[in-house]
This record gives sequence, structure tokens and C-alpha cells, in this order.
Amino acid sequence: MRLSQMLFVTLREDPVEAEIPSHKLLLRAGYIRRIGSGVYAYLPMMWRVLNKISQIVREEMNATGAQECLLPQLQASELWKESGRWETYTQAEGIMFTLIDRQKRELGLGPTHEEVITTIAREMIRSYRQLPQNLYQIQTKFRDEIRPRFGLMRGREFIMKDAYSFNADEESLKQTYQQMNRAYSNMLRRCGLAFTAVEADTGAIGGSSSQEFMILAAAGEDEVLYTPDNKYAANVEKAVSLAPNAEPSPFTSYEKRETPGTPTIASMCELLNCPPSATVKDVIYEALYDNGMTVLVLVSIRGDQDVNEVKLQNELAKWAQHYEAKALFSLSVPDEESQKKWAAKPLPLGYIAPDIGDDYIRAHENIASQFLRLVDHTAVDLKNFATGSNESGYHVVGANWGEQFSLPKHTVDVREARAGDRAAGDSSQTLKSARGIEVGHIFQLGTKYSEAMGATYTSEQGQELPLYMGCYGVGISRLAQAAVEQSYDEDGMIWPVAIAPYHVIITVPKISDTQQLEAAQNLYEQLQEAGVETLLDDRDERAGVKFKDADLIGLPYRIVTGRSLQAGKVEVVERATKNAQEISLDKVVTTLKHWIDAALT
Repeated sequence: MRLSQMLFVTLREDPVEAEIPSHKLLLRAGYIRRIGSGVYAYLPMMWRVLNKISQIVREEMNATGAQECLLPQLQASELWKESGRWETYTQAEGIMFTLIDRQKRELGLGPTHEEVITTIAREMIRSYRQLPQNLYQIQTKFRDEIRPRFGLMRGREFIMKDAYSFNADEESLKQTYQQMNRAYSNMLRRCGLAFTAVEADTGAIGGSSSQEFMILAAAGEDEVLYTPDNKYAANVEKAVSLAPNAEPSPFTSYEKRETPGTPTIASMCELLNCPPSATVKDVIYEALYDNGMTVLVLVSIRGDQDVNEVKLQNELAKWAQHYEAKALFSLSVPDEESQKKWAAKPLPLGYIAPDIGDDYIRAHENIASQFLRLVDHTAVDLKNFATGSNESGYHVVGANWGEQFSLPKHTVDVREARAGDRAAGDSSQTLKSARGIEVGHIFQLGTKYSEAMGATYTSEQGQELPLYMGCYGVGISRLAQAAVEQSYDEDGMIWPVAIAPYHVIITVPKISDTQQLEAAQNLYEQLQEAGVETLLDDRDERAGVKFKDADLIGLPYRIVTGRSLQAGKVEVVERATKNAQEISLDKVVTTLKHWIDAALT
């Protein structure tokens, strides 16, 4: 492609709305243009990148025997109500775009396609002889993000590959899951990216287990905890670890002490001269279930630890049936306004004890009459601990479970793992932290959707059994920007060869110089014939502008038809290292072809 004929405009200044380097560079280099909040146009160079990523993904999926299809973006609300996710996606999480058609039917724009594919399976899969099946699509998805940001990283419209497998049993599902794990690793390696696979929370998708594929980058939204031996890695939302050992308590007897102005663990410990690990903090959460029932949850945890709210959400989701609900709708720490709705009297905030009375909850048919009391593992074995007294300005010290306080019946792991903790599987390993960008996520769904929607098959023994499902997603557009976030410098992007829009840019410093232009045009034609994707910068611009643009757009190699032409050579610059060398005109094509082929194998 000749740059003079291309829709190509670069910016010298960072756009105001861009926050992270990759977003700034993609806008500045003319790869994308913002059309609205979280909505971007993919311009010609970006579209080439996306097509290359899609092709790699397609080849790896096809290699597993998966079949490509295309599912509707408009989805009937009835399907989502069958699975029980309509309220979750439209209200609790609020990420689904919804509309009413002229027949007054409620529809959603697909953020994901579990319901649609399960409907197809229940209508088409009858026998064990048809299993396993795995179907995938590459398609635009829609999610109404509360705060779209970071360009393609968290947009409201994006391109995604999603696949769905159907198996006869859990063992077969695990085999497909491992197959997808290998395929995803192959995809990212072929794209030329550094990545790690981590254990992850299943979130609203659900299922028994899941794994995220993270592109390592400083601007990543996710924190990954891992062991130096690379035997364990998990998203912080999912990570487990061993908490540091608690320090001995300085208290030897139980007593109530006046502690004015100490509503936090830090202020209490300073006044009482005790370590935070010798304290129990008690945190109230407000859980709202999808049937309108509000449940007040009291979590007792060691004072030096924090509650991981994702883990807590997952724990509380298990309680839905107990409260005659199907799902947890929302979870929050109740603010002053929320407390007015359920508190029968003012709460002693900052001084709450594990035995705070249920009489703090006012009687109402939609409010559970008792606190759901949970204790984290870290607090169970504490002796002579300090905690609240249920009276503002006072704490108690030297307290023990089974004496002053009853140990809550429900022991849970809801603490947030941290860098520096010991690994749960190998206490000799200490967890380290890195930032990552999630670009892929695979799930073992089990029978969650098939049971809810009646997708069954007849086994070899004639039994009607639910299908075991898996789902596997990779963000095509997100992966493209993540590649930039992982590899750039002060001058611009640095694309891996496999997904660069073009392999080579030929820069003509002086377009009026006949020798420079003729050499560039000849090389352009020869490279094209050799299968090397080449961009010819034949614009009538200053050499400095062309060099800056070449660095900005980040193609792997630049050829400069400059002064070295007098010696029958051209300058070839590798973008990643900025190493430059002069190569004879008759060897340029074979040399570049060799480098590019090597990078793609």
C-alpha cells in the first residue's frame, strides 16, 4: 500500500481522553477513532491487525476440531430468564443493552452467548453419539460499561471470539478444557506476546473453575499473584495464600477499656499498643438477593487482613436458596443512607463486636431478622484478642472464642491474598505481584445452563442426562491493544511481526530525488511479490516527519532509500531494537524475507 493513497493522519499531541500509553498511541497513529463513549472505529491499519489476530485464533480453533458459526446479536429476554441471568445482567451488573421492539418484546444485545448456544444444543443434540461438540464465532459484543475507559480495553462495543463445548460428562469436559488451554497458549505465542495463565473467579458466567490468560503489562487492570517457581498463578480475586503468622497478644486477661476516637484498627492498636494481628475486626455488609430480600452479613476477620469482596460474593451466592432466592443481586458496605432503611437503632460503627445483637435489625418482611455471621479462617485460632465492644469509644481486650464470644458457625476463606504471603501449596514459596491485562478466559460451566434450560442428551444406557458445557472467550480487539501496551517506547508502538499491519515500511527521505523514489518503488514491488507486506511512504513530506511517523506506527522494519544508495545499499532499521544496518539492494528482499519467516515460525 502506498501511504499517499491511504486514509492516514497522525497526531503529535496525546488526545485528552486517552489515559494509558496504548490508547494514546493508537489514536495518535491513526489506528482507531473515537465515535462515542466506549465506541471506536477501526481504521484500515487497525483492521489489518484485527484480521491477523482473528486468523491466528481461527487456525488454532480449527486445529482442535471446533466448528465456526455465527450467532445472533439480538437475543430474546426469555432465554436469559430461563437461565436466571436476565436480572443479573440488566440490573445487578447492568451491563446488557436492552430494547423493546415494535411488538413490545424485550431484547438484549449480546454480551455473551451461553443462552443462545444452549438453546441450539437442546434442539439439535439428542444422543451421546453426537458428542463432544465445540462451536465458536468471531463477532462484535456489547456491554454497557459504567465507565468506558482505556480505549479498546474497556469499551462498550468490541470484537470477541467465543466458543462453547458440549460433552457427555465431566471427564470429557476436562479434556476439552485442556485442549482449549493449549489452543489459547498457542494463539498468544503465535501473536508474539508474553503472557501467563492464572486461576480466576468465574463471575457472572459461572461454572466450577476458570482460567484467565493475562498479557503482562504495567498498565494492566488486574493484579496477578504468582510464585517464583511458576507453579502457581492466580488473579488476586481468586488467589489463596497463607496469612503471616499472628504476633502474640500482649493481653492476658479479659477487660473492657476506654478507647475514644479509635474507630479503625490502626488507631485502636496505637492506643492499646498491640499488633493488628492480635485483633478481630467485624465488618457489616448488606447483601441484596434477586427476590428483594436484604441480608445483613457480619464478617469477623483478623485485624491485619482485608476482606476480598469477590470471594465474599461467591460465598453469599451459595446462600441464595436459604433466603428463597436464585441469585445474589448486589453486595455493599452500607453507608449512612442504607443503614436508615434497616437499622433499628444507631450502629456503634468502628466498635462493633462479633456478638452485635440482631435487635439492631428492624423488623421488615424483606429484611432477614438475623445477621448472617461468618468468620474468616485467620480469626478462628486467635487467643486473647482485642475487638469492639458494641459501645462507641470502648474496646475489649483479652477476648477468646468460646468464652466471651461464640465462634460463628460458618468458617470461610474470604481474606484477600497479598504479595509477600506464603503460597498455600508450598509454604517455601512467597507470592509476588504483577500487573496483567485479561485477554482470554476459559470456563468449565458444567451443567449450570443445560439444567436450567433443559438441554439434555440420551446416554448409551438410555438415560436422559444434562449436557456438560464449557465456554472459551478471547477478546480480539482487546488483545490488539494489549499488544501495544506490552511493547512500546517513547517514539511509538512496536508491533510483533505476526500481527503488525505491515511487515515493512519503505521511507523515501526526498521524494523529488529520482534515484531514491525509483529504488523505493522497485523494492516495494519486489517485496510484495515475495509475500512481504510492505507500506511505501511516498508522501511529499519532510524526512523528519516520515521518520517520526514510521516509529509511531511501529512496523517491525523500516527501509530508508537515502545517502547509502550511492554505494548500492539501503539502510534497514529494526523497530524493536532500533539497530540499523546497510544492506545491498540485491540482498534486501531475501534478508527481510528470512527475518520475517523466522519470526513467524
